[in-house]
Amino acid sequence: MKYKLIAADIDGTLVNNKREITPRTKEKIHEAINKGVIFAICSGRPIQGVQLITRQLEADVPVITYNGAMVITGESRKIIYSCTMRKEDALQVERLGRERNTTIAIWADNQLYVNRMDERAAQYSELSGTEPVLYENVEELIEKGINKILWYDEVDRINEFLKELQGKLNPSVNFHTSQPFFLEFVDINASKAIALEKLGEYYGIKREEMIAIGDGFNDLSMIEYAGLGVAMENAPFEIKEAADFVTLSNENDGVAYVIEKFILNGQ
Repeated sequence: MKYKLIAADIDGTLVNNKREITPRTKEKIHEAINKGVIFAICSGRPIQGVQLITRQLEADVPVITYNGAMVITGESRKIIYSCTMRKEDALQVERLGRERNTTIAIWADNQLYVNRMDERAAQYSELSGTEPVLYENVEELIEKGINKILWYDEVDRINEFLKELQGKLNPSVNFHTSQPFFLEFVDINASKAIALEKLGEYYGIKREEMIAIGDGFNDLSMIEYAGLGVAMENAPFEIKEAADFVTLSNENDGVAYVIEKFILNGQ
């Protein structure tokens, strides 16, 4: 099989634990691009947060943001696909977050809004590369179009929330962790798999011709969707079980290894 597109998650996958793309990984990505392969970044991060990575990569690549709620072509910022949360869903998720006294981050119109200016809001602001704005009325944000809501809390509390919310949320809400301390909510029509499908339609590439690489539960849909689903060595057991191939860890250039094995060496 000749693969024509590679989609890679960022944290725990494309970057090492210092949040850097290593020279070797960068080199192999450029070699793949020079062979005509499309390399796509696929993340829960917003556009601003992904740009920090594309600058490191020094390549204009398509980007899947907000866990699949928005797909853009790259520097041109042409939107291929955008999916916002339904009003009743956004109201429900925001209310449940306030009831649990957790830090809430909302992405609307590519702007970051938070329910309070605490240490977690500051940390998330730094990670996303976006200054937060304090919101009071969530309905005003719904009017702008909410792509994603995120709860930021202690890992054990996030795990408790995951159990509590099973069967409680509207079925039109898709939710999962991206990092152990992040619980993210998007519309049911927003997933990394759907985003890959939209990229395939745009570039004329079949799912069998795609490689998807990730380490988290928010990567599971695209790992199952792509012709070759790859889990990182540092991924949880469930992600590895669902994958077709397990590569090296993000600390050992796992993405570069996939490119060498399946693109440059043509296995």
